[in-house]
Amino acid sequence: QVQLVESGGGLVQAGGSLRLSCSASGRTFSNYWMYWLRQAPGKEREFVATITWTGDSTYYAPSMTGRFTISRDNAKNTVYLQMNSLKPEDTAIYYCAAHPRLVIGGSYEYDYWGQGTQVTVSS
Repeated sequence: QVQLVESGGGLVQAGGSLRLSCSASGRTFSNYWMYWLRQAPGKEREFVATITWTGDSTYYAPSMTGRFTISRDNAKNTVYLQMNSLKPEDTAIYYCAAHPRLVIGGSYEYDYWGQGTQVTVSS
């Protein structure tokens, strides 16, 4: 059974940092792009960042570039999202996803999804 499990969310003050983790199990993701997306209340889901499983390439949404960093630890089958300089508008449920191709789009239905982790940034 394929599972993606996110963790690391929580409440943080504006300007603070959080590191989200996505632990993958149940299959090999060696040929998969790993994604982070988020959905704020009342808003559409949006793309945050993606990384190849080898880590050769990364892409970020423009509003996250320079503040967020996606990385992976293959030995642990885990993908991370380091979030710095957090803003109240970063408040959302953050989802991890996996897909065999590079497709950047908040509404795209990637093959595998985690259950999400809540990030709340207070002003």
